[in-house]
Amino acid sequence: MAKAKKLPSGQWRTLVYDYTEILPDGQKKRHYESFTADTKAKSELMAAEFSNTKNRRNRNNLTLLEAMDKFIDLKSNVLSPSTIKEYRRLKNSVYKDIEHLPVHKLDKITIQKWVNDYAITHSPKSTKNAYQFLNSSIHLVDESINFKITLPQSIINELYTPTDDDICRICDYVREYDKDMLIAIYLGAFGALRRSEMCALTTDDIRDKNKLIINKGMIDNGREWIIKNYPKNDSSNRLVTFPDFVMEILPISGKLINLNPNTVTSRFGKIVKKCNVPHFRLHDLRHYTASILHAIGVPDEYIMKVGGWSSDYVMKQRYRGVLNDYEKQFEQKQLEHFEIMQHEIQHKKIRT
Repeated sequence: MAKAKKLPSGQWRTLVYDYTEILPDGQKKRHYESFTADTKAKSELMAAEFSNTKNRRNRNNLTLLEAMDKFIDLKSNVLSPSTIKEYRRLKNSVYKDIEHLPVHKLDKITIQKWVNDYAITHSPKSTKNAYQFLNSSIHLVDESINFKITLPQSIINELYTPTDDDICRICDYVREYDKDMLIAIYLGAFGALRRSEMCALTTDDIRDKNKLIINKGMIDNGREWIIKNYPKNDSSNRLVTFPDFVMEILPISGKLINLNPNTVTSRFGKIVKKCNVPHFRLHDLRHYTASILHAIGVPDEYIMKVGGWSSDYVMKQRYRGVLNDYEKQFEQKQLEHFEIMQHEIQHKKIRT
């Protein structure tokens, strides 16, 4: 912040840099604005107000495309490579109609029209992600800009939660010929591991015979698969306990799975088809883990810890599909309870 200096006249003056002029001979001349006042505080306040207005004016002259480039540059070392890769893809392909506009010329009507047009050919989730990147880039340039945009309503997909029988069938199928996939299925079904987590594990991550420490992930940086030495979020950094039969098939050294995440997903899809079970995804193995733990009465807090969920919102919305096998047991338990209750009531009436 510029400091005021006292003049011989007794007043105070603050100089603030405005711009640099390029002279005909190539020399540079810096220009300053002068703010004179009776007091030091008033002079510095006037200078500060000018600086804030000037900075806002300069930032708002950026086009949307330039603002997005600036946002990506600033976030490149704090967001995951896959997230930065997706931002670059969005920047280069989905904002053609408005990317040339200066940020200060963007208004609610312009942005809402873009959202409406984009939503015609894209899912609500894709539309929301594209808008959030756009809005974050604009907000970086000028925090005072705040559009209240209506986004398409989210579609809640009915996800199939595999049963115990489904898991047993696919494990039996791969047991003899694809050990990598057997380990991957075990880690997903019995530990709720994400594909990026299971592909990053080595034998160095084994703790206390039947535990694995989860503290990294394998991701695509746009050029190759790399190991990211931090998990998806803080709660994903965890210690997961596995049954003995899982630990017994792990290799004695090196990587636990010699596959990248895309290969695991591709192979899993083919395995599900060949086993003639209802379609479900590799990620649905996490649904299975959470559903089983919930069905046998494990507290939500522990389920969140096992799966590395930061809150119970996603778990409750997506991962609490109680399995049919266990639902029948609960139904029978419910009926038995009410039958006993009714019997006791009738018995009391007879005695009375």
